[in-house]
Amino acid sequence: MSQWLVLGIAMAAVCGVVLLITVLKERRISEDHDPTETPDVIEYLTMMVGVVYAIVLGLAIAGVWEARSAAEDTVRTEAQALHEVSARARAYPAPVRDRIRSDVTAYASYVVHKEWPVMAERGQLTAHGTELLAKVRSDVTDYHPANDFEGQSYQPLVDQVGAVDAARSARADAADSTLPGVVWFGLITGGAISIGVVFTLQIRRSARELLMAGLFSALIAFLLFLVWDFDAPFSRGISASADPFLDLFPHL
Repeated sequence: MSQWLVLGIAMAAVCGVVLLITVLKERRISEDHDPTETPDVIEYLTMMVGVVYAIVLGLAIAGVWEARSAAEDTVRTEAQALHEVSARARAYPAPVRDRIRSDVTAYASYVVHKEWPVMAERGQLTAHGTELLAKVRSDVTDYHPANDFEGQSYQPLVDQVGAVDAARSARADAADSTLPGVVWFGLITGGAISIGVVFTLQIRRSARELLMAGLFSALIAFLLFLVWDFDAPFSRGISASADPFLDLFPHL
C-alpha cells in the first residue's frame, strides 16, 4: 500500500470521525437550546488553523535553510581540502608535486565549469568528475616517500584527499531536492486551507479588509516560494555557488 493511499485514508477517516461526532452532537441538542449562549467558534478555529500552519511552514523553512547552509559548508570544505592537497604537495619532488597540482587544478576547473551546471540542472554529479578525483587520489597514494620529511607529509595529504571525497559525496546528496512530495502536499494543502478559512469570516468589501486578505494571501505565496527556492540548494535563484573554488583557485 502506497504512502499516498495511507495518507488519504487517514485524512478521510479523521474528517469522517469529526463530522460524525458533530452530527450526533447536533441531534442530541434539545429544541429549547439557545445557540447565542455558546460562543462562536469560527474565529477560534480560523486562528488555530493559522497557528498550526505557521508552525509547519516555519519548520519547513528552517529545514530547507539548514540544508542550504550545509550545502554551502560542504562546498567550502571540498574547496579548502583540495587547496590543502595542492599546498602540502610542496614537500614532494618537482615532478610529483607538479603532477598533483596539475590534476588538482583539472578537477577544480571541471567542477566549476562543467560539473556545476550539470548538478544544477539534473541534481547529480558526473562520472568524469569522480574519475578526475580518483586520479588525484592515485597521485597521492601511489607515491612512496623517499625520506622522513616526505613521509611526514604523506598521511596529511591522504587525509585531505579523503576529506575532498567525503565533501564531494555530501555535495551529491545535497544536489537534489530535500523535501519529499508528501511534505509539499501538506504545505500546499495547508496554504489553501489557511487562505480558504478567510472566507468563513464576515469579510466585506471595504478597502481595509480586502487589503489585509490580499496581503495574507501574498504572504503565504511568498513563503511557499521561499521554501521551494531553498529546497534545491544548487539549482534555483538563491543557490549555493562555486565561489569557494574560485576564491582558492583564482586562475581557473
